[in-house]
Amino acid sequence: MAEGFPKNLMEFIAWFTTEEVCRRYLLEIRWPDGFICPACSGNTGWITARGSYYCGDCSRQTSPTAGTILHKSRVPLMKWFVAMWLVCTQKTGLSARDLQREVDLGSYKTAWLMLQKLRQAMVRVGRDQLVGTVEVDETYVGGAEEGVRGRELIKKALVVIAVEVEGRKMGRVRLSHIPDASGKSLIGFVDGCVEKGSLVHTDGWKGYAGIEEAGYRHRVTHTRGDDEVAADVFAHVHLVTSLLKRWLSATHQGRVGHKHLQRYLDEFAFRFNRRRSRHVGKLFHRLAEQLVLRQAQTYQDITCNSS
Repeated sequence: MAEGFPKNLMEFIAWFTTEEVCRRYLLEIRWPDGFICPACSGNTGWITARGSYYCGDCSRQTSPTAGTILHKSRVPLMKWFVAMWLVCTQKTGLSARDLQREVDLGSYKTAWLMLQKLRQAMVRVGRDQLVGTVEVDETYVGGAEEGVRGRELIKKALVVIAVEVEGRKMGRVRLSHIPDASGKSLIGFVDGCVEKGSLVHTDGWKGYAGIEEAGYRHRVTHTRGDDEVAADVFAHVHLVTSLLKRWLSATHQGRVGHKHLQRYLDEFAFRFNRRRSRHVGKLFHRLAEQLVLRQAQTYQDITCNSS
């Protein structure tokens, strides 16, 4: 494992042949510069026969999954690794039904929970903000509703999208499910994902009126509710919108509820932002890194606290 990640499927199969190999891979990822005890911060330790680190200072044993997204998971690490590989290498991703079938999981609930945890890991800890020129606009997920005008919501979900513009090309994207199109929601989104001083390009909706006060340069193009004009002026956001809706419809049959929509948006952004990567194995490695950096969530956490 000198290069840190398998370059293709054959290497992946050759590498991860046992639970022990998977544990050691996670140990190397979690403590790349040597073991640090999470209890006492001691750096003297060794790997036990059970695959845990034994701290020579406080005698605590720490498994590579303790306190991570994989904490207390009953699914074998080999199945987790296969799931990660499939998620990273399938261009359109996979549904919980697909994962249950491909990895031979006992239930749909287990497959669904695994995918939700992997989506959590797709949001990199301390990720960089978007910079330069950034297009921002909203879209609806859930289809048209009769008798609903403007940015009103009844059954639809409102999603705001930010896209870095690099000349004629697109850079990175961020997407967020927001409760409404108020200034609090929209400027809060921009503030959370765009670097101060960047040029933010929006339409004339009043919810964007405070962007300059928030520390950004603001370019406004009035579309006056004309969808064709908006699609031309904000071509990058509208392309991302089209790809998002196609992905939700094709891979997930349009069955993503509002409660869990944000995690699916995070997965879409993860895939889109790494669309130019030449090494699928590197995506797998990065996802594995995030798994050991983030805290575990239970099924109740995910189902009760999702917005």
